[in-house]
Amino acid sequence: MASLDDLKKRIASVKSTQKITKAMKMVAAAKLRKAQESAEKGRPYSEKMNNIILNLSKGISDKENAPKLLSGTGNNKVHLCVVMTSDRGLCGGFNSNIIKKAKSYFSKISGEGKELKIITVGSKGNDQLKRAYGEKIIENISFKESKNTNYFDADKVGKTIIEKFEAGEFDICTIFYNQFKNVITQIPQAQQILPLNNENDESNSEASYEFEPDEDEILNNLLPKNISTQIFKAMLENSASEQGSRMSAMDNATRNAGEMVDKLTIEYNRSRQAAITKELIEIISGAESL
Repeated sequence: MASLDDLKKRIASVKSTQKITKAMKMVAAAKLRKAQESAEKGRPYSEKMNNIILNLSKGISDKENAPKLLSGTGNNKVHLCVVMTSDRGLCGGFNSNIIKKAKSYFSKISGEGKELKIITVGSKGNDQLKRAYGEKIIENISFKESKNTNYFDADKVGKTIIEKFEAGEFDICTIFYNQFKNVITQIPQAQQILPLNNENDESNSEASYEFEPDEDEILNNLLPKNISTQIFKAMLENSASEQGSRMSAMDNATRNAGEMVDKLTIEYNRSRQAAITKELIEIISGAESL
């Protein structure tokens, strides 16, 4: 049985931890409101841009000479996977869920005999993947210095992907992130951004537009921007998901700390009572022996 001093120190330590987790929960809750609002505002923009590009692509007369960012290389031998996680921990299963989704995709690609390349955005994803897939990771991008999610960081990732695509380093690019649903639920996503995947898109399929200038010129400007926009959307979703997951994790940690304090307090009181009883017995025994 632990001594009274040890129990007292442990209770004080758990209470200090409880204060920290409670403060982190409050900070995450404050950040979540802004992050959730940004994620919800970003969805219509990214979806509309995808729809415009899909409508533009239907008006291209010469499909063979269509921009490579739209039509792809014509192969699917080399897959680039961009795994987007956080740079900070203590956010529950947020990072693990993304990694699990990505690893499932990796296994599928490897099973089909295709080459796999990985870019990690966020140090936590790199830490979890480098043990098993270290030789597949070609670049790790971190935004620890950035206080808020911004388009400039997303554009940096987008330009990196485009440079590697134009250099012929891969055929298909897929990004992995968590879509924010609510504080408790975040859904891991795998979204193909290169070439643009329109298999599951049914919105505005029958819409007809007139474009000025012609479709090719607009696509050459919009396609690179769309890649950065889709990455920015994923970063906004990740930001909201991370804060929601952290808020939930810190709430559970605070409750667990409270339960542990209660148990330790009961144990401390029992030990103290036992010690007092023992002293009384020794005093009474000593008095009777006289």
